[in-house]
Amino acid sequence: MRFMSIEDIEPGQYLGKTVYSSNGTVLLSAGIQLTVYMINTLKRIGVTMLYIKDPNFEDIELEEVLSDSTKEIIFKDMSHTLEAVRSGKDWSTKKVSVSVEALLEDILNHRGVLLQLTDIRTTDNDDYLHAVNVCLLSSMIGLNMGLNYSQLKDLAIGALLHDIGKANPLPEGASENELDYHHTWRGFEVLKNKREFNLLIAHTALQHHESLNGSGLPRGLDSESIHLFPKIVAVANKYDNLIGGGGGNAERPLLPHEACEQLMASSEHELDHEVLVEFTRIISVYPNGTSVRLSTKETGVVVRQHRGLPGRPVIRVIRGSGDELDVKEIDLAVETTTFIEAVLA
Repeated sequence: MRFMSIEDIEPGQYLGKTVYSSNGTVLLSAGIQLTVYMINTLKRIGVTMLYIKDPNFEDIELEEVLSDSTKEIIFKDMSHTLEAVRSGKDWSTKKVSVSVEALLEDILNHRGVLLQLTDIRTTDNDDYLHAVNVCLLSSMIGLNMGLNYSQLKDLAIGALLHDIGKANPLPEGASENELDYHHTWRGFEVLKNKREFNLLIAHTALQHHESLNGSGLPRGLDSESIHLFPKIVAVANKYDNLIGGGGGNAERPLLPHEACEQLMASSEHELDHEVLVEFTRIISVYPNGTSVRLSTKETGVVVRQHRGLPGRPVIRVIRGSGDELDVKEIDLAVETTTFIEAVLA
């Protein structure tokens, strides 16, 4: 499979990875042959990148941490939860806990896999996918930092529900720009009343936009006053916003390596350095299927990852066509003088 801009995809190519809706149902299944109508529809609903089957890269595997069944469970439960909050109805903390337990089971079974956040975003599923990605990233960072299962579960619930305040309607005449009505406060108000949850879950939602230097929202806390959990969620939240196009100042969704550079630039004054170090150990900077240009001026596709060396994957370079193909693989962990010069997206 190859990870390609939708602008470069042509009718007749085959979809390599399933596209989901916000409630976990399938919009387009992997393996379907794309038509002009399908491609135009995907563009209309905000899809910018797709995985496409390619006979030269059939062996490329996307090592998924979460199973499709776990994603479906979480998407459905998040859809029900947020709809209940919007309409002022009660919602099930038990369902959220069960979803998080399924996610943590997948994580514990795949703790050696580098994260590649490759699920296809649409305008319909973006909020739900963001919640799942932040939860997944936060949980894997927390696991790397030595949190026990009980702590991991509280962190994961806080991360999954970090933006629940956005679903909590503003009082009439109030504005999100007023600090007292910021979505972090509204999320805190929703979560603090759920006695089944640790109060720390509510504080994770409240503090995830705080910054170490005191410039964050809604209370301008300094580093010593911010709990570890929201420090972790802050890193995960900013990264997923950047690659999803929700980073505020970005004109386009950033590529993973660009987003990582922005995160590292925020170290110590906005984001916690120790958390960022653990983040770099779990994320794939160049996901499998990504086309790249090397410092040797050769172009190829990322085919494998190295745990602990996220910036030094294995690149497959193919020259020629038809039966006259010259194929070689360059392992950047071995070829230490060769670098990725650009991502060809």
